[in-house]
Amino acid sequence: MPGLWFEEFQDGMVFDHRWTRTITEADNKWFSLLTMNTQPLHIDSHAAAKSVWKKPLVNSLFTLGCMVGMSVDDTTFGTTIANLGMTDVKFPHPLFEGDTIRIRTTVLSKRESKSRAGEGIVNLRHEAFNQDGVLCGTCDRAALMMKRPAEAVA
Repeated sequence: MPGLWFEEFQDGMVFDHRWTRTITEADNKWFSLLTMNTQPLHIDSHAAAKSVWKKPLVNSLFTLGCMVGMSVDDTTFGTTIANLGMTDVKFPHPLFEGDTIRIRTTVLSKRESKSRAGEGIVNLRHEAFNQDGVLCGTCDRAALMMKRPAEAVA
């Protein structure tokens, strides 16, 4: 499924992305170790059992990556130029190994680029929910998007 051209985004548009993802022990530990995050809460089940959580906590940057990545098919696949930044990243509720997440994206705003003809900036809010519908993560992302090429106009 291709992403949307800049012109196709509308303020307030909401995407309830169809993909869900169960986060496994391997996901959490491998991601943490690949990114050199040796926090025992993520990689040491015995240490995590002694924590306030009593079990391993999912690495928040894995959650952030899933929030953005799971939105790509519906929003930016093949039509984005770059991520310009992410702000207001929050994790209001923990995620644990075995939790299943789903993502919702809302278009906050868009504007044409002032310096790059044929491109525009779309501001998106991504939200991650666990299997019980509890909000576990949010972030606002600015994406530099392609405008529809003249040959693609229907």
